[in-house]
Parts: sequence; structure tokens; C-alpha cells
Amino acid sequence: MTPREIIAEAWAITTREKSLRRWGFTASLFETLLDVKLLIYQTYFLFSYLQGDPIGFFKVEEILHEILPLWGFITFIIALLILFTIEIFLPKMCLGAIIGLAAKAHKKEELKGGLVLALYNFFPIFAIRELFVLGGTTAMITVISLILRYMGTGFRGLLITLTISFWALSNILRFFANFAEEETVIKKTGVFGSIGRSFKLIVSHLRHVVFLLILLFIISLRVLLNALVLLVLPGIIVGIGLLLATFLSVTLTIVISTIVGITLVFIASYFFAYLHVFQQTVWTITYMELSKLKDLDIIELEETPKEESVPQVDAAGPLPA
Repeated sequence: MTPREIIAEAWAITTREKSLRRWGFTASLFETLLDVKLLIYQTYFLFSYLQGDPIGFFKVEEILHEILPLWGFITFIIALLILFTIEIFLPKMCLGAIIGLAAKAHKKEELKGGLVLALYNFFPIFAIRELFVLGGTTAMITVISLILRYMGTGFRGLLITLTISFWALSNILRFFANFAEEETVIKKTGVFGSIGRSFKLIVSHLRHVVFLLILLFIISLRVLLNALVLLVLPGIIVGIGLLLATFLSVTLTIVISTIVGITLVFIASYFFAYLHVFQQTVWTITYMELSKLKDLDIIELEETPKEESVPQVDAAGPLPA
């Protein structure tokens, strides 16, 4: 298939298959919730850092403990821990379902078994993603934030430079491992075998420059849109909270701001679901099409036909019985 045909089919599958979009919405929702929380926290830290009085790691929790009743604080912390656990694990499960169902849709099979695909492929996908965890922008921001909080002035520059270098290296390696999840879901290959296979596929077909550039362009659009929305959402949520705080109690302000924030995240995640499923379907179809091609390191030798054995007949004739 040509790149144009792959993109057209990926978009057709995305708009046609509701089950795929449901998995995509679930993954996008919890990824967005996690990113928004981290960005709000880091924005608060940056503001305090620029004022010359950087906050501690648990400063937000300390403030909530002071302004909320004990039952409200305990409920908030338990809900936060449960939500954080879901945000870490559930998107990886959804990815296994999206890849498997997209592959079935490409092969014109019935889209069943999403939950089985999600559960069965969770651990290898989780391992692959965690190997490149430093490639995430929010992870890099969090590490730099910790360095600015707790490291001495003399070490900060070096450690921040190393963090950015590891982030860039991790993203480069992550690009070459882009087919690892597809390999482990579709062919049930192990973690490191999947990464090695992905490296081989991408390096073997780097000559398809236009093809790879189109994929990179699609990913860049999604990353840019995610970044814009994630920067706007915390500002809206914080702004609503500050406005409500002028005439409502602190507890009521937090409750209303949380509800409004979650509603905005739901709306954003609905649109992210289309982009998330579309991007992943493009990579899945691409992997399936490239896997049909012969590996460049395989050299097939033509087998010489074996000569048929001819029975030897003695010149004197057959032996007597």
C-alpha cells in the first residue's frame, strides 16, 4: 500500500469503528488527566520559584490539609492515589486493544476481543513504554523540577543538561522502537525481541523517506495539538478557581473547579480519541504492510532440483527369481 492509501484506510477505520474510539477515548482521558495535574503542579512550582521561594514536594498536600476538613482531605488523597494508579496503567491496556482491533479491522475481521487484547498484552506494552519513560515531556519537566528543588546550585546546570540529553536520546530510540508494541501484540514477540524487530524494520525501510516524513508529520500535529490544549486547560481551571474563590468558600471552590476541570478534560479527550486512534492505526497498518516484505538481510538461495534416482539394470538382464 502507498502512504496515501494507508492514511486513507486508517482514517476510514477510525471514523467507522466505534469500539476503537471508545478505547481511544479511555486512554486519552486518563493520559490528559495525568498531564493536566502535573502541569498545574509544575506551573505552581515555577511561579513560586520565580518569586524566590520554591515550594516543597508535598506543599500542595500541606495546603489542602490546612484548608480542608480531615474527612475531605483523606477522601481527596485516597481518590488521588486511586486515580494516579489508573492513569499509569489503564492507557497501556487500552493501547493493546487499539492495536489488536485496528489490525483486525485492516484484515476485515470482526472486531471482538478488545478486553482480552488489553489484558493479555498489558505487561509487555508497559515494559516497552517504561523503557522510554524519559522521552515524555511531562517526565522531563518533573525531573527538572526536582533538580531545581533539591540540588545545589553548582550541580543544577549539569543535571538539567543531562536530563535534556537523556530526553533527546530516549526520543530517538523511541522512534526506532515505534513498531515494538505492534510486534508484541500481533506476533506475540517478547519485549526485547519486539524492540529489535522494530529497529530492523525501520532501518531496513529508511529509503522510504516520504513515507516516514508523512508519519512524522502526523505525530508532530498530534503532539502540537496536545501541547496547546494541555497549556490552555490548566490556565482555564486555575482561572475559574481564582474567580470562584472571590465569593465562595474554599471547599466549594475546590469542588466546583474540579468538576469544571474534569468536564473540560472529557471534552478535550473526545477529540484526542480520534487523533490517538488515527495515529496508532496508521502505525499498525504500516507495520503490517512492512512485515509482508522480505527482510533485507535474508538471502534466499535457489535450491537445485534433486536428480531422480534411476534404477540400475544389469546388462545381463534381470536376476532370476
